Amino acid sequence: MNSTTFAAAPPTSATRAWQTPIDLALLGAIWGASFLFMRVAADDFGAAALVELRLGLGALVLLPFLWRARAAFPARLWPRLAMIGAINSAVPFLLFAWAAQHAPAGVGAISNAMTVLFTALIGFLFFGEKIGSRRSVALLAGFVGVVVLASGKTAGASIGWAVTAGCTAAFLYGIGVNLVRRHLSGLPPAAVAAATLGTSALLVLPFAIAQWPSRPVPLESWLSAAMLGVLCTGIAFVMFYRLIQRIGPSRTATVTYLVPLFGVAWAWWLLDEPLTLTMAVAGALILGSVAFSQRAAK
Repeated sequence: MNSTTFAAAPPTSATRAWQTPIDLALLGAIWGASFLFMRVAADDFGAAALVELRLGLGALVLLPFLWRARAAFPARLWPRLAMIGAINSAVPFLLFAWAAQHAPAGVGAISNAMTVLFTALIGFLFFGEKIGSRRSVALLAGFVGVVVLASGKTAGASIGWAVTAGCTAAFLYGIGVNLVRRHLSGLPPAAVAAATLGTSALLVLPFAIAQWPSRPVPLESWLSAAMLGVLCTGIAFVMFYRLIQRIGPSRTATVTYLVPLFGVAWAWWLLDEPLTLTMAVAGALILGSVAFSQRAAK
C-alpha cells in the first residue's frame, strides 16, 4: 500500500449505498494481495528487479493522468517529486520486497498497518500537529504489537529483521504522507502518483540492472510481478483516489483495517502460510490501535 492522501470533495449523495463498502473491500483485497505477489516473486527476481517492474508498470498505468495534467508539472517541481517518490515509493517497496524474501506475506501486511500511526507521529514530531493523549495510547499499543510481531518465528527462524524492514517502510510512508500534504497539495493526485512512481523507477533502475536475475524466472513469478505493478499499484491507485473523491479521506482510510486481514487470508489460502498466535496477537494490537487512533482523530 502506498499511502499518499489528498484533500477531496465531500461525498456525493448520488452514490449507491452498497457501492462504497464493496469498493473498500475490493481495494483492501487487492492491496492485501500485493504481499502475496511479493512473496511469490521476490525470491526469483530479487528485491530491486521486482520493485523496478512494480514501479514501471504502475507508472505506465497512471501515465495518462500525468499526460493530461502535464501543464501543472513544471521542471522545477520534478526534483521534489523525485525526493518524495524515493521516500514514499522506491525505498518502502524495496523494504517490503526484501521482507517478503524472509518472512510470511502476512507479516508485511500487518506491519503496513503501522502507516496510520507513523503518519500521526511524524506530524507531531516535525510538523507541529497535535497528537493528544488517546492517540498517544494508540501509538504505544501499536508499538507493543510490533514488538510482539518481531518476537515471532517461522519454521524456527526469527522474523525480527523482516518486521523491522516492514515497519521502516511504514515509517517512510508516514513521512511521505506528510510531505505530500504540505508540498504537493492542489495537484491532481493520480498524476502525482504517476510522477512519483516514474521517478522512483528511474532511481531503482541501476540497482535492478545490476541485480537482474541470471536464471530464468518462472512464469508464475512473472505473472505475480505483473499483477503487483498493474493491479496492486496502478489500478489500485486509481480506485483509491476515486474513493477519496467520493467519500472523503477519513472514510477511505478504513481500508487500512482490511489490508492486513486480506493479506493474511490470501497467504493462508493460496500459500498455506500458517496464522500463528503471535501474528494474531500482534495484528489485534496494531489494528486495534489504528482503529482507536482514527476514532480519536474525529
